[in-house]
Amino acid sequence: MSIRNRFFTTLLLAAAFIGPSALLAAAADHPNIVFILMDDVRWDDLGCTGHPFSKTPNIDRIAREGVMFRNAFATTVICSPSRASILTGLHTHSHGIVDNTDRSPASHKLMTFPQHLQRAGYETAFVGKWHMGNDATKRPGFDRWISLKGQGSSHDPELNVDGKEVQAKGYVSDVLNEHAIAFLRQPHAKPFLLYYSTKAVHPESVQRADGSLSDPTLSNFIPADRHKSLYTGAKIPRRPNALRAPEGQPALQREIPGLPPLGPATGSSDEAILNRLRMIAAVDESIGEIFKTLAASGQLDRTVIVFTSDHGYWYGEHGLSIERRLAYEEGIRIPLLLRYPPKIKAATKRNPMVLTLDLAPTLLELAGAPIPAGLHGKSFMPVLADANHELRPAFLIEHFSENVFPRTTRMGYQAVRTEAWKYIHYVDLPDSDELYDLNRDPYEMRNLIRSPGAAAELQKLKDELARQLKATGGTPR
Repeated sequence: MSIRNRFFTTLLLAAAFIGPSALLAAAADHPNIVFILMDDVRWDDLGCTGHPFSKTPNIDRIAREGVMFRNAFATTVICSPSRASILTGLHTHSHGIVDNTDRSPASHKLMTFPQHLQRAGYETAFVGKWHMGNDATKRPGFDRWISLKGQGSSHDPELNVDGKEVQAKGYVSDVLNEHAIAFLRQPHAKPFLLYYSTKAVHPESVQRADGSLSDPTLSNFIPADRHKSLYTGAKIPRRPNALRAPEGQPALQREIPGLPPLGPATGSSDEAILNRLRMIAAVDESIGEIFKTLAASGQLDRTVIVFTSDHGYWYGEHGLSIERRLAYEEGIRIPLLLRYPPKIKAATKRNPMVLTLDLAPTLLELAGAPIPAGLHGKSFMPVLADANHELRPAFLIEHFSENVFPRTTRMGYQAVRTEAWKYIHYVDLPDSDELYDLNRDPYEMRNLIRSPGAAAELQKLKDELARQLKATGGTPR
Protein backbone atom coordinates (compact mmCIF):
# COMPACT_ATOMS: atom_id res chain seq x y z
CA MET A 1 0.00 0.00 0.00
CA SER A 2 1.37 3.46 -0.90
CA ILE A 3 2.18 6.08 1.74
CA ARG A 4 -0.72 8.15 0.40
CA ASN A 5 -3.27 5.37 0.67
CA ARG A 6 -1.95 4.29 4.06
CA PHE A 7 -2.36 7.85 5.40
CA PHE A 8 -5.98 8.14 4.29
CA THR A 9 -6.87 4.62 5.35
CA THR A 10 -5.61 5.55 8.80
CA LEU A 11 -7.83 8.63 8.85
CA LEU A 12 -10.90 6.64 7.79
CA LEU A 13 -10.27 4.06 10.49
CA ALA A 14 -9.83 6.88 12.99
CA ALA A 15 -13.18 8.32 11.97
CA ALA A 16 -14.85 4.96 12.53
CA PHE A 17 -13.31 4.17 15.91
CA ILE A 18 -12.61 7.52 17.61
CA GLY A 19 -15.12 9.90 16.07
CA PRO A 20 -15.08 13.10 13.98
CA SER A 21 -13.38 15.38 16.54
CA ALA A 22 -10.37 13.09 16.80
CA LEU A 23 -10.28 12.85 13.01
CA LEU A 24 -10.01 16.63 12.79
CA ALA A 25 -7.19 16.58 15.30
CA ALA A 26 -5.35 13.97 13.21
CA ALA A 27 -5.92 15.99 10.03
CA ALA A 28 -4.52 19.10 11.75
CA ASP A 29 -1.10 17.46 11.56
CA HIS A 30 -1.42 17.59 7.76
CA PRO A 31 -2.58 21.17 7.06
CA ASN A 32 -3.43 22.56 3.67
CA ILE A 33 -0.76 24.85 2.19
CA VAL A 34 -1.24 27.93 0.03
CA PHE A 35 2.18 29.07 -1.15
CA ILE A 36 2.16 32.51 -2.80
CA LEU A 37 5.31 33.44 -4.72
CA MET A 38 5.59 36.91 -6.21
CA ASP A 39 8.19 37.96 -8.74
CA ASP A 40 10.88 40.57 -7.94
CA VAL A 41 9.09 42.02 -4.89
CA ARG A 42 11.43 43.78 -2.47
CA TRP A 43 11.18 43.30 1.26
CA ASP A 44 10.20 46.96 1.70
CA ASP A 45 7.43 47.12 -0.95
CA LEU A 46 4.64 46.25 1.50
CA GLY A 47 2.63 48.10 4.08
CA CYS A 48 3.52 45.59 6.79
CA THR A 49 7.24 46.01 6.11
CA GLY A 50 7.08 49.77 6.50
CA HIS A 51 6.31 51.23 3.11
CA PRO A 52 4.85 54.73 3.61
CA PHE A 53 1.99 54.46 1.09
CA SER A 54 1.87 51.00 -0.53
CA LYS A 55 -1.58 49.54 0.22
CA THR A 56 -1.36 45.80 0.82
CA PRO A 57 -4.06 45.07 3.43
CA ASN A 58 -4.47 41.37 2.62
CA ILE A 59 -0.75 40.65 2.50
CA ASP A 60 -0.43 42.65 5.74
CA ARG A 61 -3.08 40.39 7.27
CA ILE A 62 -0.77 37.39 6.89
CA ALA A 63 1.84 39.24 8.96
CA ARG A 64 -0.70 40.56 11.47
CA GLU A 65 -2.15 37.10 12.09
CA GLY A 66 1.08 35.17 11.65
CA VAL A 67 4.83 35.70 11.54
CA MET A 68 7.06 38.17 9.71
CA PHE A 69 10.70 37.27 9.17
CA ARG A 70 12.70 40.49 9.23
CA ASN A 71 15.86 38.91 7.81
CA ALA A 72 14.76 36.63 4.97
CA PHE A 73 17.07 36.24 1.98
CA ALA A 74 17.30 34.72 -1.47
CA THR A 75 20.52 32.84 -2.13
CA THR A 76 20.59 33.87 -5.78
CA VAL A 77 19.26 37.07 -7.34
CA ILE A 78 17.83 35.79 -10.60
CA CYS A 79 14.41 34.27 -11.23
CA SER A 80 14.89 30.75 -12.59
CA PRO A 81 17.70 29.69 -10.22
CA SER A 82 15.92 31.18 -7.21
CA ARG A 83 12.66 29.41 -8.04
CA ALA A 84 14.52 26.13 -8.37
CA SER A 85 16.13 26.74 -4.96
CA ILE A 86 12.72 27.40 -3.39
CA LEU A 87 11.30 24.20 -4.85
CA THR A 88 14.28 21.96 -4.04
CA GLY A 89 15.89 23.42 -0.91
CA LEU A 90 19.24 23.31 -2.77
CA HIS A 91 21.80 25.88 -3.85
CA THR A 92 22.12 26.80 -7.52
CA HIS A 93 25.39 24.92 -7.98
CA SER A 94 23.59 21.75 -6.86
CA HIS A 95 20.25 21.87 -8.71
CA GLY A 96 21.83 23.13 -11.94
CA ILE A 97 19.31 25.80 -12.97
CA VAL A 98 22.04 28.42 -13.19
CA ASP A 99 20.44 31.11 -15.35
CA ASN A 100 17.26 32.29 -17.08
CA THR A 101 17.92 30.60 -20.42
CA ASP A 102 15.70 27.72 -21.51
CA ARG A 103 16.21 25.17 -18.73
CA SER A 104 12.97 23.33 -19.48
CA PRO A 105 14.39 19.78 -19.71
CA ALA A 106 16.35 20.19 -16.46
CA SER A 107 13.36 21.65 -14.65
CA HIS A 108 11.32 18.51 -15.44
CA LYS A 109 13.95 16.50 -13.53
CA LEU A 110 14.04 18.54 -10.32
CA MET A 111 13.01 16.76 -7.13
CA THR A 112 10.72 19.34 -5.50
CA PHE A 113 8.82 19.66 -2.24
CA PRO A 114 5.45 19.45 -4.11
CA GLN A 115 6.53 15.99 -5.29
CA HIS A 116 7.26 14.97 -1.71
CA LEU A 117 3.89 16.34 -0.58
CA GLN A 118 2.10 14.53 -3.38
CA ARG A 119 3.75 11.27 -2.36
CA ALA A 120 2.71 11.93 1.24
CA GLY A 121 -0.96 12.12 0.24
CA TYR A 122 -1.47 15.75 -0.74
CA GLU A 123 -3.51 16.98 -3.67
CA THR A 124 -1.31 19.50 -5.45
CA ALA A 125 -1.92 22.35 -7.90
CA PHE A 126 0.36 24.81 -9.67
CA VAL A 127 -1.05 28.11 -10.91
CA GLY A 128 1.05 30.80 -12.53
CA LYS A 129 4.55 31.41 -13.82
CA TRP A 130 6.95 28.47 -13.73
CA HIS A 131 9.78 30.41 -15.39
CA MET A 132 12.38 27.76 -15.97
CA GLY A 133 12.28 27.86 -19.73
CA ASN A 134 9.39 28.60 -22.05
CA ASP A 135 7.93 25.08 -21.85
CA ALA A 136 4.53 25.41 -20.17
CA THR A 137 3.83 21.68 -19.90
CA LYS A 138 3.13 19.99 -16.57
CA ARG A 139 6.05 19.33 -14.22
CA PRO A 140 6.16 16.32 -11.89
CA GLY A 141 4.48 16.67 -8.52
CA PHE A 142 1.27 18.44 -9.52
CA ASP A 143 -2.21 16.99 -9.96
CA ARG A 144 -3.52 20.25 -11.46
CA TRP A 145 -1.43 22.44 -13.73
CA ILE A 146 -2.20 25.96 -14.97
CA SER A 147 0.95 27.60 -16.31
CA LEU A 148 1.80 30.72 -18.26
CA LYS A 149 3.83 30.23 -21.39
CA GLY A 150 7.29 31.59 -20.58
CA GLN A 151 7.02 34.90 -18.78
CA GLY A 152 3.41 35.31 -19.79
CA SER A 153 1.68 38.46 -21.03
CA SER A 154 0.08 41.12 -18.89
CA HIS A 155 -3.14 40.87 -20.90
CA ASP A 156 -4.79 37.83 -22.53
CA PRO A 157 -2.03 35.37 -21.58
CA GLU A 158 -1.52 31.96 -23.15
CA LEU A 159 -1.96 29.13 -20.63
CA ASN A 160 -1.33 25.43 -20.43
CA VAL A 161 -4.28 24.04 -18.48
CA ASP A 162 -3.65 20.37 -17.68
CA GLY A 163 -2.03 19.86 -21.08
CA LYS A 164 -4.47 21.93 -23.11
CA GLU A 165 -3.43 25.26 -24.65
CA VAL A 166 -5.86 27.98 -23.65
CA GLN A 167 -5.97 31.60 -24.78
CA ALA A 168 -7.18 33.43 -21.69
CA LYS A 169 -8.85 36.83 -21.68
CA GLY A 170 -8.18 39.58 -19.17
CA TYR A 171 -5.45 40.98 -16.94
CA VAL A 172 -2.95 38.28 -16.04
CA SER A 173 -3.23 38.59 -12.24
CA ASP A 174 -7.02 38.32 -12.47
CA VAL A 175 -6.82 35.33 -14.82
CA LEU A 176 -4.47 33.44 -12.50
CA ASN A 177 -6.59 34.36 -9.49
CA GLU A 178 -9.68 32.81 -11.09
CA HIS A 179 -7.85 29.51 -11.50
CA ALA A 180 -6.42 29.63 -7.97
CA ILE A 181 -9.85 30.30 -6.45
CA ALA A 182 -11.45 27.59 -8.58
CA PHE A 183 -9.01 25.04 -7.18
CA LEU A 184 -9.66 26.16 -3.61
CA ARG A 185 -13.44 25.99 -4.08
CA GLN A 186 -13.54 22.45 -5.42
CA PRO A 187 -14.11 19.58 -2.96
CA HIS A 188 -10.91 18.15 -1.46
CA ALA A 189 -10.79 14.67 0.03
CA LYS A 190 -7.12 15.19 0.89
CA PRO A 191 -5.03 18.01 2.34
CA PHE A 192 -3.95 20.21 -0.54
CA LEU A 193 -1.08 22.38 -1.75
CA LEU A 194 -1.75 25.37 -3.97
CA TYR A 195 1.53 26.71 -5.38
CA TYR A 196 0.47 30.12 -6.68
CA SER A 197 3.22 31.88 -8.63
CA THR A 198 2.32 35.32 -9.96
CA LYS A 199 3.68 37.16 -12.99
CA ALA A 200 3.60 40.38 -11.00
CA VAL A 201 5.69 42.36 -10.63
CA HIS A 202 7.71 41.38 -13.66
CA PRO A 203 7.47 43.62 -16.72
CA GLU A 204 6.65 42.56 -20.24
CA SER A 205 9.57 40.73 -21.84
CA VAL A 206 11.09 40.12 -25.25
CA GLN A 207 12.18 36.65 -26.32
CA ARG A 208 15.63 36.37 -27.87
CA ALA A 209 16.69 33.89 -30.53
CA ASP A 210 18.34 31.67 -27.90
CA GLY A 211 15.10 31.45 -25.93
CA SER A 212 16.20 33.82 -23.17
CA LEU A 213 13.93 36.61 -22.00
CA SER A 214 14.82 40.21 -21.31
CA ASP A 215 13.22 43.41 -20.07
CA PRO A 216 13.02 45.84 -22.99
CA THR A 217 12.38 49.03 -21.04
CA LEU A 218 11.83 50.26 -17.53
CA SER A 219 8.34 51.43 -18.47
CA ASN A 220 6.85 48.00 -19.14
CA PHE A 221 5.48 47.40 -15.65
CA ILE A 222 1.80 47.16 -16.55
CA PRO A 223 -0.81 47.42 -13.78
CA ALA A 224 -4.48 46.54 -14.13
CA ASP A 225 -6.55 49.33 -15.65
CA ARG A 226 -8.33 49.87 -12.32
CA HIS A 227 -5.00 50.62 -10.63
CA LYS A 228 -3.36 52.89 -13.21
CA SER A 229 -3.98 56.03 -11.15
CA LEU A 230 -3.22 54.47 -7.78
CA TYR A 231 -0.63 56.43 -5.78
CA THR A 232 -0.56 59.30 -8.28
CA GLY A 233 1.49 62.13 -6.81
CA ALA A 234 3.03 59.98 -4.07
CA LYS A 235 6.64 60.69 -3.20
CA ILE A 236 8.88 57.67 -3.76
CA PRO A 237 11.04 56.81 -0.74
CA ARG A 238 14.67 56.38 -1.70
CA ARG A 239 17.47 54.79 0.28
CA PRO A 240 20.64 56.84 0.88
CA ASN A 241 22.56 54.76 -1.68
CA ALA A 242 20.04 55.47 -4.47
CA LEU A 243 20.52 57.67 -7.52
CA ARG A 244 24.22 58.18 -7.02
CA ALA A 245 27.31 56.94 -8.77
CA PRO A 246 29.09 53.98 -7.16
CA GLU A 247 32.46 54.59 -5.56
CA GLY A 248 35.15 52.03 -4.81
CA GLN A 249 33.18 49.30 -6.61
CA PRO A 250 35.19 48.34 -9.71
CA ALA A 251 32.61 45.82 -10.92
CA LEU A 252 30.02 48.60 -11.16
CA GLN A 253 32.40 51.25 -12.45
CA ARG A 254 33.49 49.38 -15.58
CA GLU A 255 33.06 51.13 -18.90
CA ILE A 256 30.37 49.31 -20.89
CA PRO A 257 30.24 50.13 -24.62
CA GLY A 258 26.98 51.85 -25.49
CA LEU A 259 25.93 52.41 -21.88
CA PRO A 260 26.34 55.47 -19.64
CA PRO A 261 28.14 55.18 -16.31
CA LEU A 262 25.93 54.22 -13.38
CA GLY A 263 24.50 57.22 -11.57
CA PRO A 264 21.34 59.28 -11.05
CA ALA A 265 20.20 58.89 -14.67
CA THR A 266 20.45 55.08 -14.72
CA GLY A 267 18.30 54.25 -11.69
CA SER A 268 14.65 53.23 -11.70
CA SER A 269 12.27 56.08 -12.47
CA ASP A 270 9.49 57.13 -10.10
CA GLU A 271 6.86 55.97 -12.61
CA ALA A 272 8.44 52.52 -12.97
CA ILE A 273 8.39 52.10 -9.19
CA LEU A 274 4.80 53.33 -8.92
CA ASN A 275 3.69 50.86 -11.60
CA ARG A 276 5.40 48.03 -9.75
CA LEU A 277 3.50 48.93 -6.60
CA ARG A 278 0.28 49.18 -8.63
CA MET A 279 0.88 45.64 -9.92
CA ILE A 280 1.18 44.39 -6.33
CA ALA A 281 -2.30 45.82 -5.64
CA ALA A 282 -3.96 43.29 -7.99
CA VAL A 283 -2.20 40.38 -6.28
CA ASP A 284 -3.20 41.76 -2.88
CA GLU A 285 -6.82 41.66 -4.03
CA SER A 286 -6.29 38.02 -5.09
CA ILE A 287 -5.01 37.19 -1.63
CA GLY A 288 -8.13 38.78 -0.18
CA GLU A 289 -10.17 36.36 -2.32
CA ILE A 290 -8.08 33.46 -1.05
CA PHE A 291 -8.87 34.44 2.55
CA LYS A 292 -12.60 34.65 1.80
CA THR A 293 -12.66 31.33 -0.03
CA LEU A 294 -10.79 29.46 2.69
CA ALA A 295 -13.02 31.00 5.37
CA ALA A 296 -16.20 30.06 3.49
CA SER A 297 -15.13 26.41 3.31
CA GLY A 298 -14.03 26.29 6.94
CA GLN A 299 -10.41 25.72 5.90
CA LEU A 300 -8.80 29.05 6.78
CA ASP A 301 -7.26 28.09 10.10
CA ARG A 302 -6.39 24.63 8.78
CA THR A 303 -4.26 26.16 6.03
CA VAL A 304 -0.66 27.37 6.12
CA ILE A 305 -0.51 30.57 4.06
CA VAL A 306 2.97 31.60 2.89
CA PHE A 307 3.85 34.83 1.10
CA THR A 308 7.29 35.52 -0.33
CA SER A 309 9.27 36.65 -3.39
CA ASP A 310 11.98 35.05 -5.49
CA HIS A 311 14.35 38.01 -4.92
CA GLY A 312 14.44 41.80 -4.67
CA TYR A 313 14.95 44.64 -7.12
CA TRP A 314 16.79 47.95 -7.53
CA TYR A 315 15.18 51.34 -7.05
CA GLY A 316 18.26 53.23 -8.15
CA GLU A 317 20.58 51.96 -5.40
CA HIS A 318 24.19 52.16 -6.70
CA GLY A 319 22.61 53.59 -9.87
CA LEU A 320 21.07 50.20 -10.69
CA SER A 321 17.64 49.40 -12.10
CA ILE A 322 16.96 46.15 -13.99
CA GLU A 323 20.29 44.42 -13.30
CA ARG A 324 18.92 42.26 -10.46
CA ARG A 325 21.74 39.75 -10.36
CA LEU A 326 23.99 41.42 -7.81
CA ALA A 327 24.48 40.47 -4.16
CA TYR A 328 23.58 43.79 -2.53
CA GLU A 329 20.88 43.92 0.13
CA GLU A 330 18.23 45.31 -2.20
CA GLY A 331 18.58 42.17 -4.32
CA ILE A 332 18.89 39.43 -1.72
CA ARG A 333 16.42 40.59 0.93
CA ILE A 334 12.84 39.38 0.47
CA PRO A 335 9.54 39.49 2.35
CA LEU A 336 8.59 36.26 4.10
CA LEU A 337 5.27 35.93 5.93
CA LEU A 338 3.44 32.84 7.25
CA ARG A 339 0.02 32.41 8.82
CA TYR A 340 -1.05 29.19 10.57
CA PRO A 341 -2.81 29.80 13.91
CA PRO A 342 -2.37 26.25 15.31
CA LYS A 343 1.41 26.73 15.36
CA ILE A 344 2.14 30.41 14.76
CA LYS A 345 1.13 33.10 17.24
CA ALA A 346 -0.35 36.26 15.72
CA ALA A 347 1.90 39.29 15.21
CA THR A 348 5.08 37.25 15.67
CA LYS A 349 8.33 38.81 14.42
CA ARG A 350 11.59 36.96 14.03
CA ASN A 351 15.10 38.31 13.36
CA PRO A 352 17.33 35.24 12.70
CA MET A 353 18.46 34.80 9.09
CA VAL A 354 16.23 32.48 7.06
CA LEU A 355 16.59 31.61 3.39
CA THR A 356 14.58 30.61 0.34
CA LEU A 357 16.32 27.24 0.79
CA ASP A 358 14.51 26.79 4.10
CA LEU A 359 11.00 26.85 2.64
CA ALA A 360 11.00 23.28 1.31
CA PRO A 361 12.05 21.58 4.58
CA THR A 362 9.83 23.86 6.66
CA LEU A 363 6.70 23.12 4.64
CA LEU A 364 7.44 19.41 4.61
CA GLU A 365 7.78 19.47 8.41
CA LEU A 366 4.52 21.39 8.80
CA ALA A 367 2.82 18.84 6.55
CA GLY A 368 4.13 15.90 8.55
CA ALA A 369 5.98 14.65 5.48
CA PRO A 370 9.51 13.21 5.50
CA ILE A 371 12.31 15.71 4.87
CA PRO A 372 14.81 14.22 2.43
CA ALA A 373 18.45 14.03 3.43
CA GLY A 374 20.95 16.30 1.74
CA LEU A 375 18.95 19.52 1.55
CA HIS A 376 20.94 22.72 2.02
CA GLY A 377 18.01 24.48 3.68
CA LYS A 378 16.82 23.92 7.23
CA SER A 379 13.34 23.96 8.71
CA PHE A 380 12.84 27.25 10.51
CA MET A 381 10.22 25.85 12.86
CA PRO A 382 12.74 26.07 15.77
CA VAL A 383 12.95 29.83 15.13
CA LEU A 384 9.18 30.10 15.62
CA ALA A 385 9.47 28.33 18.97
CA ASP A 386 12.49 30.33 20.13
CA ALA A 387 13.13 33.87 18.91
CA ASN A 388 16.81 33.52 19.79
CA HIS A 389 17.38 30.27 17.90
CA GLU A 390 20.07 30.73 15.25
CA LEU A 391 19.71 28.56 12.17
CA ARG A 392 23.06 29.63 10.73
CA PRO A 393 25.82 32.17 11.36
CA ALA A 394 26.35 32.80 7.63
CA PHE A 395 25.05 31.85 4.19
CA LEU A 396 26.20 31.55 0.60
CA ILE A 397 25.01 33.75 -2.26
CA GLU A 398 26.02 32.87 -5.82
CA HIS A 399 25.55 33.83 -9.44
CA PHE A 400 26.85 32.22 -12.61
CA SER A 401 27.94 34.41 -15.50
CA GLU A 402 25.55 34.93 -18.40
CA ASN A 403 25.02 37.53 -21.11
CA VAL A 404 21.46 38.81 -20.65
CA PHE A 405 22.34 42.38 -19.68
CA PRO A 406 25.54 44.08 -20.92
CA ARG A 407 26.04 45.69 -17.52
CA THR A 408 26.21 42.33 -15.74
CA THR A 409 28.04 40.29 -18.37
CA ARG A 410 30.99 38.43 -16.84
CA MET A 411 29.85 39.19 -13.32
CA GLY A 412 29.60 35.74 -11.82
CA TYR A 413 30.34 35.75 -8.10
CA GLN A 414 30.40 33.77 -4.90
CA ALA A 415 29.54 35.72 -1.77
CA VAL A 416 29.01 35.13 1.91
CA ARG A 417 26.90 37.15 4.34
CA THR A 418 26.92 37.02 8.12
CA GLU A 419 24.78 39.12 10.42
CA ALA A 420 27.41 41.87 10.36
CA TRP A 421 29.53 41.45 7.21
CA LYS A 422 29.35 40.65 3.50
CA TYR A 423 32.15 39.53 1.20
CA ILE A 424 31.63 39.36 -2.58
CA HIS A 425 34.19 37.55 -4.74
CA TYR A 426 33.76 38.26 -8.47
CA VAL A 427 35.05 35.15 -10.20
CA ASP A 428 35.39 36.73 -13.67
CA LEU A 429 36.65 40.19 -12.70
CA PRO A 430 40.14 40.40 -11.17
CA ASP A 431 40.69 42.94 -8.40
CA SER A 432 36.96 43.69 -8.09
CA ASP A 433 36.02 42.01 -4.80
CA GLU A 434 33.96 43.87 -2.18
CA LEU A 435 33.74 43.81 1.61
CA TYR A 436 31.11 45.59 3.72
CA ASP A 437 30.61 46.16 7.43
CA LEU A 438 26.80 45.99 7.45
CA ASN A 439 26.44 47.37 10.96
CA ARG A 440 28.33 50.58 10.15
CA ASP A 441 27.48 50.67 6.45
CA PRO A 442 24.04 49.09 5.89
CA TYR A 443 23.76 50.67 2.43
CA GLU A 444 27.02 49.12 1.20
CA MET A 445 28.65 52.36 0.13
CA ARG A 446 32.18 51.86 1.55
CA ASN A 447 34.07 48.92 0.10
CA LEU A 448 36.63 47.86 2.73
CA ILE A 449 38.36 45.21 0.62
CA ARG A 450 41.71 47.06 0.80
CA SER A 451 41.29 48.43 4.31
CA PRO A 452 44.10 47.20 6.62
CA GLY A 453 41.72 47.44 9.57
CA ALA A 454 39.36 44.93 7.95
CA ALA A 455 42.00 42.41 6.87
CA ALA A 456 41.32 39.98 9.72
CA GLU A 457 37.57 40.02 9.05
CA LEU A 458 38.19 39.54 5.34
CA GLN A 459 40.19 36.39 6.01
CA LYS A 460 37.43 35.05 8.26
CA LEU A 461 34.90 35.60 5.49
CA LYS A 462 37.10 33.97 2.86
CA ASP A 463 37.41 30.96 5.15
CA GLU A 464 33.64 30.96 5.73
CA LEU A 465 32.98 31.11 1.99
CA ALA A 466 35.23 28.11 1.47
CA ARG A 467 33.44 26.29 4.29
CA GLN A 468 30.01 27.05 2.83
CA LEU A 469 31.04 25.74 -0.59
CA LYS A 470 32.58 22.59 0.83
CA ALA A 471 29.54 21.86 3.01
CA THR A 472 27.16 22.16 0.04
CA GLY A 473 29.26 20.43 -2.61
CA GLY A 474 30.19 23.64 -4.39
CA THR A 475 33.49 24.46 -6.05
CA PRO A 476 35.48 27.66 -5.46
CA ARG A 477 35.58 29.69 -8.63
